[in-house]
Amino acid sequence: MTPAPYSALTPDLILDALESLGLPCSGHLLALNSYENRVYQIGIDDGAPMIAKFYRPERWSNAAILEEHAFTQDLAEREIPVVAPLTINGKTLHEQSGFRFTVFPRKGGRAPELDQAQTREWIGRFLGRIHAVGQLSEFKHRAHLNLQTFGQDSLDFLLTNNIIPLDLAASYQQVAEQALEGIASCYNRAGAVKAIRLHGDCHPSNILWTDDGPHFVDFDDARTGPAIQDLWMLLSGDRSEQQNQLADILAGYEDFCEFDRKELHLIEALRTLRLMHYSAWLARRWSDPAFPAAFPWFNTSTYWQDRIAELREQVEIMHEPPLWSNESTGHIRIDDEIDPPYWDM
Repeated sequence: MTPAPYSALTPDLILDALESLGLPCSGHLLALNSYENRVYQIGIDDGAPMIAKFYRPERWSNAAILEEHAFTQDLAEREIPVVAPLTINGKTLHEQSGFRFTVFPRKGGRAPELDQAQTREWIGRFLGRIHAVGQLSEFKHRAHLNLQTFGQDSLDFLLTNNIIPLDLAASYQQVAEQALEGIASCYNRAGAVKAIRLHGDCHPSNILWTDDGPHFVDFDDARTGPAIQDLWMLLSGDRSEQQNQLADILAGYEDFCEFDRKELHLIEALRTLRLMHYSAWLARRWSDPAFPAAFPWFNTSTYWQDRIAELREQVEIMHEPPLWSNESTGHIRIDDEIDPPYWDM
């Protein structure tokens, strides 16, 4: 039997790892909420606690991890508020007993108040700065976000490994294939859009707020994709509410980075890809004991019935016009970059 990926990651190993870098640990160890990797707050003698992240074995190559580190350090050097890894003994990536790990400074904060227009605009300004830097170079070793990697590969994994209950597998496959067609149509409507280096998982929990404003954490899913990927997960509520939220975010964003309006066609396509990828992610991680304990509903018929209904809804939504705000908002305008039929309200 293959051992669980973190079965050998004991408290003693964790403390020894930091001690090996010359960091005198106090013995205080607090596990933080993380499923993909293992992340701990570790007490340091006569100093502030530090955060240590132990990477899931075999997920990223060393080169891919170092690209993430270089990206975040570049952002931090430009005074963009991200939490970048510490360079210790000339390195950001370290190894202890077969586990790769990185050390970060501890940065506190609270959830951003996304119901406030000023907060949304502030976050938009920093996302614009992040993307302006993201366009300056390319990832060579990190994954791309596209229909194949998040969509088709996810469906293939679920079907090949017989993850879906037999009585629901055909229904899921049918609606998933319809969803992939809808996603392809959204990309066709958007046309050629630029793929840049992204945060990749920019949901509200990865933004911490202080009196000085936001800072962005957890670039573990940094990858190449369209800029809108880092914006749409900040939207919530009904269509009108999302339009206003997006207008505020872009008002700040475009102070530093031009936004291609054609990418608005991709919002629901990217949401659908995330839904498909999430189910496959759970399936790929099911051998990790942390996953059955945290997600006991995953391999139930109810879960897959809900996913089928969810994808059916997304198929319908992808036929609708993309989000927009009229000129009365003072932000987003309809212009010649958007194919007019898809803006017919």
